[in-house]
Amino acid sequence: MNFELNEEQSAFQQVVRGFAERHLAKGAVERAHTVGFPWDVAKLMADQGLFGIMLPEEDGGAGGTVFDAVLAMEQIAQVCPRSADVLQAGNFGAFRTFGEYASPYQKERFFKPLLAGEAVAAVGMTEPDAGSALTDLKTFCTPDGPGFRLNGQKVFTTNSAEANVFVIYCRFGPGVGGIGSVLVERGMEGFRLGQPSLYMNDEEWCALYFDNVYIPPEMVLLGPGGFKKQIGGFNVERVGNTTRALALGEYCFNAAREHAMQRVQFGRRLMEFQGLQWKFAEMRVALDSARLLLYRAAVNAGRSLPDGQEVAMAKYACNQAGWMAANESMQVMGGTGYSKDLLIEYCVRRTRGWMIAGGSLEVMKNRIAEGVFGQSFSQRPPKA
Repeated sequence: MNFELNEEQSAFQQVVRGFAERHLAKGAVERAHTVGFPWDVAKLMADQGLFGIMLPEEDGGAGGTVFDAVLAMEQIAQVCPRSADVLQAGNFGAFRTFGEYASPYQKERFFKPLLAGEAVAAVGMTEPDAGSALTDLKTFCTPDGPGFRLNGQKVFTTNSAEANVFVIYCRFGPGVGGIGSVLVERGMEGFRLGQPSLYMNDEEWCALYFDNVYIPPEMVLLGPGGFKKQIGGFNVERVGNTTRALALGEYCFNAAREHAMQRVQFGRRLMEFQGLQWKFAEMRVALDSARLLLYRAAVNAGRSLPDGQEVAMAKYACNQAGWMAANESMQVMGGTGYSKDLLIEYCVRRTRGWMIAGGSLEVMKNRIAEGVFGQSFSQRPPKA
């Protein structure tokens, strides 16, 4: 078992790191505190070929692996945390679901602007009454001639304020077997966005409202029975969530380490106090052990979709390790870490959100337990 990167992987990692340091390091703090999608970064990444890393070459992508995308994400996030969200949009989110399930028509229509950094896609899953209980969704597609009419609402959709195309989870019929997804473009009749709201990390989102939106048949991504396939694709999104959480924790760890080596209090450098030494020891173990779980999930996936159990374990570990490292680094750096002049406080807010987004830690533990016992456990009350 080899834990070292091969020559090609190491070279790719260095290329991405060099790109990040040349183009993204300057302005990283301002970028994190600016509301809105960083379109300038999207263009830079597209020109560098960093979008569609996992897409097949025939679809305009690089034909790389899940692990390649993870390596790129780590390097971007450790230089400019906000820019990692752009890489996420261009690789791990709706992009990967498109690459797996989109029809030739859908690829032809949407891939070019997405790969060029001129458009961004969003995935509409969560509803007011369907969060972790996603199969309770009420957004419904009813037949209308050759197509469908879409009605319903979505909330907490990442990139919704600026997305050009939306992958909308919807119900074609009753039960889990009636769930699929359709594609909705900004500006379609009957589709409107609510007033922008801000998350704790200053990222903007809008509620999505669908009032009898006509969905032509060619805009159906996955029809009835597509739910499990969609979740399989969503596991790639979780890998992006997981990688960013870990990388931001690493970013904070490195900043706090440098601070502890230089800052003097009571006539001693901070690193000489055992209480702080233990913090760094705990952070190092948490980050390294979480990275092993992430790499296992990514490497085992190859060019396919990752295993749900391995992703759940990686997300659970990396979300906690990233949050812990960011939070403890802030404690080590005191007022300096708490200040918005640096990115530590941003990383604290950002990593906290990933413990909810993409499947909460509690949902991940449920998924892990199902793997342990080899069966599913319904969270619903027993039927009378």
